[in-house]
Amino acid sequence: MCCYGTLFVYSLVCTVVFSYISAKVVEDVKIEVIYKPENCPMKSKRGDALNAHYDGYLEDGSQIYCSRTNNDGHPKWFILGVGQVIKGLDIGMDGMCEGEKRKLTIPPSLAFGAIARDKIPPNSTLIFETELYAVRRGPRSVESFQLIDLDGDKKLSRDELNTYLEEEFKRDNRIQDSGHKERVLTDILVKNDQDGDGYISAREYNIFQHDEL
Repeated sequence: MCCYGTLFVYSLVCTVVFSYISAKVVEDVKIEVIYKPENCPMKSKRGDALNAHYDGYLEDGSQIYCSRTNNDGHPKWFILGVGQVIKGLDIGMDGMCEGEKRKLTIPPSLAFGAIARDKIPPNSTLIFETELYAVRRGPRSVESFQLIDLDGDKKLSRDELNTYLEEEFKRDNRIQDSGHKERVLTDILVKNDQDGDGYISAREYNIFQHDEL
């Protein structure tokens, strides 16, 4: 299963800033809650890392995607609300509890529209059965920034990033060559330290523009 820490690394390395543009759409996602646990201490929100299974179907029942047949059957990790999945899933999986199951009916405008994709004809309504296993505050969340910012000065130094990466790499069972961490660390600074001062500020780090930072 994909390591959660890896999401942090590649989110920082990524230079593409995904920006949601508010737009009024005629159609919306139909959400049916199949199961919801009584205890729900934390609900999913935009920017969170979610670990979930989701299986997709056409309206005639034809299966178009099954997450359980990919990645050795492990649930998928993805960041909610940044375009890693279709917009209908971003909308339909918002506010979910760990352990919750939902059936989502997604109109073409929030799926692939007029574009045909493999088994998906143009202008198809899609139905997804989703099950959420885990919610983690995302790589660009306030919580993540504060975790890395050891001295609380609202900027991330090379040493602070190095300490964080060392812990994340310890959790990753894959064997990495000795220079891999250093290359990742350098890449993070090069692609995120926009003013070249040797630090990643809250503004440079924070693609979600949290007011808390």
